[in-house]
Amino acid sequence: MVDNQPSELQRLIDGGDAALAELFSEYRDRLERIVTFRLDPRIRGRFDSSDVLQEAYIEIARRFSEYIDAPSVSFFVWLRQRTLQTMIDLHREHFREKRDPDRENRYLAQPTSQATSMSIARFLIDDVTSPSQAAVEAEETQRLHAALDSMQEIDREVLALRHFEHLSNLQVAEILNLSPTAASNRYIRAAARLSEIVASLHPSMVRKDVRK
Repeated sequence: MVDNQPSELQRLIDGGDAALAELFSEYRDRLERIVTFRLDPRIRGRFDSSDVLQEAYIEIARRFSEYIDAPSVSFFVWLRQRTLQTMIDLHREHFREKRDPDRENRYLAQPTSQATSMSIARFLIDDVTSPSQAAVEAEETQRLHAALDSMQEIDREVLALRHFEHLSNLQVAEILNLSPTAASNRYIRAAARLSEIVASLHPSMVRKDVRK
C-alpha cells in the first residue's frame, strides 16, 4: 500500500515546477542527511552532499512528470530513490575515471549490504587523533564490521533507515516492501543488537553522540 500524501501530489499537479522546487526545499535537510550517511568517503574530496543534491534535482525535475502520471510510492520515497540513484551514478563515474573497476563493482554489487555496513561503521567509529589509536581503531572497525555482517541483511537495512536516515516506520515499510508491524519488529530487534555492538566496542573509539 502506498503511503502517499494527496496534498503533495495535488501540489505537484497544480503547481508544476514551482511546487516541485518548494517540496524539494522542504525535504532538502532530510535528503542531505541521507546522502551524508550513504556517501562513500573515497569520493568526498570530489563530491559532497550538496553536489549530489544539485545533480539529483536536475534529474528529479526532468522526471517528475513520470511520478505524477504513475505515483507508485510516496513522494518523499521517490525523491530518496532518485537522490540515491544519482549518488550511485557519481560513484560509478568517479571509479571509472580512476580506472578502478574492481572498487566500482564491489560497491555497486551490494548497495544494501556491504555499503550499509560501511556507512553504519563510519558513523559509529570516531575519528582517531593519534597514531597509537590507529591500531585500536582498525581492530575495532574489523570487529564492528563482523558484528554488523552477522545481522540479517534486512534487519541491518531497517536499522540504517530508521536509526541513521531517521525515516518513519511507514516509510521503512514502504521502501523494503514490509508490513508496518514487520518493519517495527525488525527495528526493535536490530536496535537491541546495535546497543550490544556499541557496548562491546572500545569506549574511546565510539563517537560521543552515540555512546550510552
